[in-house]
Amino acid sequence: MNILTTEKISDYDLVEKLRKGDIDAFDQVFSRYASRLYGFALKYLKSKEEAEGLVQDVFLKIWENKKNIKKDSSFKSYLFTIAYHDMCRIFRSRQIYLKFVEKSGLVEKTAIDPEEQIEYKSALEQVNRLIEKLPEKQKRIFIKSRKEGKSSKEIAKEMNLAPGTVDNNISAALKFLRKHIPGDNFTLLLYFFIFVI
Repeated sequence: MNILTTEKISDYDLVEKLRKGDIDAFDQVFSRYASRLYGFALKYLKSKEEAEGLVQDVFLKIWENKKNIKKDSSFKSYLFTIAYHDMCRIFRSRQIYLKFVEKSGLVEKTAIDPEEQIEYKSALEQVNRLIEKLPEKQKRIFIKSRKEGKSSKEIAKEMNLAPGTVDNNISAALKFLRKHIPGDNFTLLLYFFIFVI
């Protein structure tokens, strides 16, 4: 990934323009930080494909949330914080997949059947589609709990809610998911079991 860096404009000025939807500012931010993010991701993920995907996801989030970027905070730290959380999500997904393999009775993890991978991805997509149907606040809480691995106290503090409210929303989300997961889909149920424990 060969990216030309531009150091003439300060991050502060770039963020100011980016917040207004300036596409040139976005391009300059990408040029300045994409290579650094890629190197950072590749070092830990050990996968060029995942590292490139992570960089794309980070900058997509930057563009989608450009109006909410704080001008007075370190933009570099903001970028790498997003990358860090994305890497945590990837590592968590890897662990879930390994559990899926073990539960499926596949001992040889180095020779995983492509059909099993397809089943897993299909199950993941179905569960994620169900999560998207949750009420907005409930969905946010559930994702923070199950995908980001945050505790009820952390979520409560972050969202300015009572811990009990957080727990109630997680329980309601789980109840909804259990209700809508097809009972005859073993793979999906298996994934769901791993995902919610």
